[in-house]
Amino acid sequence: MAQVDHKKIGQLIAQKRKTITDRQFFSSRLLAGHFEDMAAAQTKRYGYSRRVRVRTVWEPKNQGVACTDNDLIWINAGHPMVTVKKTRVERYDLVCGLFAHELGHVLYTDFLAMQNYALYFRANRWYPEEPPLRSRDERMNADDLRVFAKSDPKRMTALIRMAHGLENILEDGYIENRILERYPGVLGYSLDAVRAQQFETQPTLTQAIELESDNGHIWLSITQLMLCYVKFGELKYGEEPLSDERVQVIFSLLGELDRALTDPSAKERWHITNIILIRCWPYIKDFLEYCEKLAEDAEALEDGEGGLPGALLSALAGASDEAKGETAPVEESKVGPTSSPASSASKRAVTAKQAAASAKTPDEDSPGGENPTEGGDVSGIDDEDTAADNNSLSDGLDEAVDQGDAGTSAKASEDKSIDRGAGSGSDAEAPSHQDVSAEEGGRIPLIQTDNLSDPAGGETMRDDEYTGSGYTNSAADIERLLENMAEKAVTKQLETQRESELNDLAGAIAYGDIHDGINKTVHRIPEVEDEMKERYREISGPLLHISKQLQRSVSQQLKDKRKGGKQTGLLMGRRLDAHALPRNDGRVFYKTALPNEAPELVVGLLLDESGSMSCGDRATYARATAIILYDFCRSLSIPIMVYGHSTGYGKEGHTVDLYSYAEFDDIDGGDRYRMMDISARNSNRDGAALRFVAGQLSKRREEVKMLILVSDGQPADIGYCGTAAEEELRGIKHEYARKGILFVAAAIGDDKENIGRIYGDSFLDITDLNNLPVALTNVVKRHIRV
Repeated sequence: MAQVDHKKIGQLIAQKRKTITDRQFFSSRLLAGHFEDMAAAQTKRYGYSRRVRVRTVWEPKNQGVACTDNDLIWINAGHPMVTVKKTRVERYDLVCGLFAHELGHVLYTDFLAMQNYALYFRANRWYPEEPPLRSRDERMNADDLRVFAKSDPKRMTALIRMAHGLENILEDGYIENRILERYPGVLGYSLDAVRAQQFETQPTLTQAIELESDNGHIWLSITQLMLCYVKFGELKYGEEPLSDERVQVIFSLLGELDRALTDPSAKERWHITNIILIRCWPYIKDFLEYCEKLAEDAEALEDGEGGLPGALLSALAGASDEAKGETAPVEESKVGPTSSPASSASKRAVTAKQAAASAKTPDEDSPGGENPTEGGDVSGIDDEDTAADNNSLSDGLDEAVDQGDAGTSAKASEDKSIDRGAGSGSDAEAPSHQDVSAEEGGRIPLIQTDNLSDPAGGETMRDDEYTGSGYTNSAADIERLLENMAEKAVTKQLETQRESELNDLAGAIAYGDIHDGINKTVHRIPEVEDEMKERYREISGPLLHISKQLQRSVSQQLKDKRKGGKQTGLLMGRRLDAHALPRNDGRVFYKTALPNEAPELVVGLLLDESGSMSCGDRATYARATAIILYDFCRSLSIPIMVYGHSTGYGKEGHTVDLYSYAEFDDIDGGDRYRMMDISARNSNRDGAALRFVAGQLSKRREEVKMLILVSDGQPADIGYCGTAAEEELRGIKHEYARKGILFVAAAIGDDKENIGRIYGDSFLDITDLNNLPVALTNVVKRHIRV
């Protein structure tokens, strides 16, 4: 097989990058992994150990734009809300903003509270406590609400769905405030871009009123105003006066809405939801009865999630789909009420003044409304089936440990502020964003704290000059992702081409009459998935530590061999060192060594992957051996190939299956991860596999060619077993030994007698499996020192 031309790879990457479309870019696994890394970086601040998965798709016909189930964040980059932007950078900002919103749900939404509310409500109880009833009208509303709920199970379900929709509006405002406050960098910048887009598409009150006459309802106009206030801090009045009853309803709830946006307790938002239900019950009851009438024709109320009321509420412009999950928010230091970002706080202050002014002069018109704009639907998806299946992490060694973030001191964590914003600290001119990088670093470890500072004298200030965080690297971030995408596409293409070449090679080898009638197939993973990389990182720490120790034990000897010179303190020799005669340990000889290079060495590792390898953790030790030996050889610039072999039954009959884990030239840097696929499979037809690997080794130019075979027993396949198969293996060993290949056969388990009988002096007795990786690596070390 031809040597890999890395210059040509660079040229192919440059060509491929120019042809990547938005559909390919936004639906790529690389972009999803980019967001997963961002999620991990933020959630680890709170000791959140579970990795959040992200799936980005391009589905223009799907009405959903983004949702989360607290395990998977799903984003539709092909939604018209995103594609309305013309440039890829603008679209990336919106997709990243949608991700920031859903990440806010993962971090701050209490999913258990959602479940508790429904359970309490069906039990005729308020969660978390009885709402205050300030007047006779509110007491009558509360009683009528309960009567309405008890009258029909469908009404009970619809009312619970109504409550969930209202709480979701409050939750959206709360989690976005938290994200903007805590992460003013790329997450906050992108979320601001989404909010600006949503505010632009928000209908004005005038437009909402016009829709009321076209199968609409006044309650939808009120909830649209409510959503507008909690997310953006202001209302789009259009041409309507402040005295409009819809506006007055929102003005009457401003205190409660402000508390919902700043209190970290989810119970407080459910408490405020109850208050809204009671105070606005006449509107809500009329709306639910209106939905019942519509449902009589469409039969939409049969939906267990609340049917038509839920669908209408979720269709509000700017509203997101209700997040689903079964966990509490991630734990962080206990804090009091949070504050809104300065820009939102100033807008809320203006709205509060308008409310106060309308209370004094109720007939006064609005001082000036927003220009009507076209509405837009940015609701999430309703189907949870779009969530991808969970992939389990397996094949880890028992002693493997997770590689944590090293080198971060407690002092560094004290000096680095989590909540750095514009003008924070002593440098008021510092930028309010943080640059994004492809490298991991700067993570803050979880530390034990006993108390929090309690500053006094704080006040809410208005910032009319805010023009954004100043983050200007969005284009550079995308360029980096495009480069990675092009590189992955090219390496995948080359790996697929390599697999084809390997299969051609497998078909061209002369296996002898005994194997000619058997099909041979070379399997190689063309693109390593992130899950496989994650599994490798979880278990590789202690294995790579063993490799580094073994490397240190030979590195000095290699340096001395290359350097040459006088070597003293020898127990034996031809020359006596007069200066060493006073020593009493006998090391009084020396010799003069000429500078010399260690003989060039190439290694082939062939692993038995028969079904019996599944017992006694044999496959696990074989995998550990491959990882250690591969790292050892690559670190010392020793070419190494790693193959596994078994048998199978394909479309064309019985096959010898060869699994290429590592080749001499690693195109995509993923060979170390491919070895996580080493496992126990079917039978073993050793002769064909030995000829394939030995044939490749015999073509190498290195002086020392070593073939290491790891097996748990004798050959065993249909029509291939017993003494005849052993005789064939002895013949293969002698044939390739004459071509300069050194055989080392290590037996796993209780088959040492059989392996020793076949390979003779090439047999390595491994009684203790724990010594297998080190023993095989020591065999390679001996030839390095020749």
